Amino acid sequence: MSSVELARPPKVAGPGRAGNRLRQGGAPPSRRGFPAFAGAFAAVVAGTVLIAVHASFYGNWMIDDAAITFAYSRNLADGFGPVLQPGVEPVEGFSNPLWMVLLALGKLLGLFDSGTIFGIPDYVLFPKGLALLCCAAILVLVYVAAKRVTSRPALVTLIAGAALAANPSFVIWCFSGLENSVYALTATALAVVILCGVDSGTLLTAKIAVPAGALAALAGLSRPDGVIYAAAFPIVVALFTRRGGVPAAIRAVLLSAAGFVVPFGGYLLFRWIEYGRLLPNTAVAKAQPLPTVNDIAKAGAVLQYAGWLLVAVAVVCLALVMQKPSKLRAAMVALLVPFALSVIAFCVLQADWMGQLRFATPIWSLGTLGGTIVIVETLRRARVRGRVLLAITLVVAAASSVSGFHTQGKNYRDTPKTPFCSVVERDAMVTNGVADLLKLPDSAKIGVIDLGGMALVSRLQVIDLAGLADRVIADYLRTADFAGERRYVFDVARPELISLIGTWDTTLGFAQDPRFEQEYEVLYRSPRGPAAFGDVGVWVRKDLVRDPALLAAARNYVTTETQKVVAVNSVAHLRSCGDILRPGQTPGS
Repeated sequence: MSSVELARPPKVAGPGRAGNRLRQGGAPPSRRGFPAFAGAFAAVVAGTVLIAVHASFYGNWMIDDAAITFAYSRNLADGFGPVLQPGVEPVEGFSNPLWMVLLALGKLLGLFDSGTIFGIPDYVLFPKGLALLCCAAILVLVYVAAKRVTSRPALVTLIAGAALAANPSFVIWCFSGLENSVYALTATALAVVILCGVDSGTLLTAKIAVPAGALAALAGLSRPDGVIYAAAFPIVVALFTRRGGVPAAIRAVLLSAAGFVVPFGGYLLFRWIEYGRLLPNTAVAKAQPLPTVNDIAKAGAVLQYAGWLLVAVAVVCLALVMQKPSKLRAAMVALLVPFALSVIAFCVLQADWMGQLRFATPIWSLGTLGGTIVIVETLRRARVRGRVLLAITLVVAAASSVSGFHTQGKNYRDTPKTPFCSVVERDAMVTNGVADLLKLPDSAKIGVIDLGGMALVSRLQVIDLAGLADRVIADYLRTADFAGERRYVFDVARPELISLIGTWDTTLGFAQDPRFEQEYEVLYRSPRGPAAFGDVGVWVRKDLVRDPALLAAARNYVTTETQKVVAVNSVAHLRSCGDILRPGQTPGS
């Protein structure tokens, strides 16, 4: 036994002499090496193409919240710093610094927020292209992991790619403009690094421990809940380390902690210096409650979405491969730890208004990786009768899940949540036009709910009434002090314009506050109805429209232009909104 007392799985026969030579560091014969590479390449490309085809089903749609990060990326690249708008107080209104920096790099390279690429606006193409690269990298990682424990790694990769491509939750959120793709990539990379360490017996070495910690840090810099993956390496070490290897295990965990603390701690220091907080302002505004035992019930939503029968098949196959000690069992234990952490993170987070299980993306990538491996290996090892029975059950389960996926995807395509470009046209461009009509200066303020498109295109100073990018309002919302927020809005900020959607005027208490009616004149209020996007209102401060003719002109302008956007959105909500977006644009400009 080596000085590193690691509980290693027993050796099992490899796929042949070439496989044995490869594990020992020798190069495989060229006549077998090229087919293996070709199979791997074909599997990754095929899976990536399938994912891209599904993504194209949603057109140019991106969620408006993604544009919040776009605005920060633009201002960082343009030299204004990571702020929502040039010249405003630094507030961390984004929760995905890694994704924000990647987009800023794209802008510096002229690939993002600069024009068009192949005739497609780059604010659409670059985030989606980056997401597709992340998906391809996930499939490469699937192959790397599968090659360690199966004799059919290309088949596993191809099936995993098809499974991810069929899953609307995975595809929708990876290509929404948000950080989901890079978040899933970092979580999957961490799991595969740990698996490789367990499989090769090098788990406690620096070459595994440090990258594991660094990848956990990148996950935490992709989303706040990603910090949970810092626990993955220590848990796996605890599961595989024998009594005599405790000192080496402690050293490895400390190395992993260093790999995590250096990048993540560095960003925390930057956050404190730049923004004066240890948490992103978004987390303060959302007031994430402490977890409870009842939160675990949220896992049922994931099971239902994936399909109970398909999950049951995967669980049965997992149970079968876990019966006897083997390299595959050890690998599954290594994968189950980060997978379990991803489920815990999903359950702890508050339910998300955007739908389609937005926070489940790492669950899909990790679950698909592990599930595909155990299913393929169980099929390979089973006798003829068992193989036939399992294959039939798998076909029925997959058909049931795919049917559910088709319904979910079609429904979301028909009524996607808050299209970014629709908000640009409905809120930002229309209010820019009325601001021009009223001759408001650029220093004038507008209170808004949908923030992303406004931050990119409004020429006015944006006040985020939902608190994501406003420190004062976030503090009020953290304690549900809506009266305090109203005092701040009506007595201190006093925005010249206010744009509200849905029932936010009721939620924030504006509709019940006498100051709202006394100080603001309605320019447009849509009929209350089930169409969330069309349910919008715009108000102007009364002292700006004392002339009845000016008030009438402003009302006519906002009503006419808003109704145009709402009408178009009902049939073309998957569109983009021009080749390039800049502050001050108005309808038709």
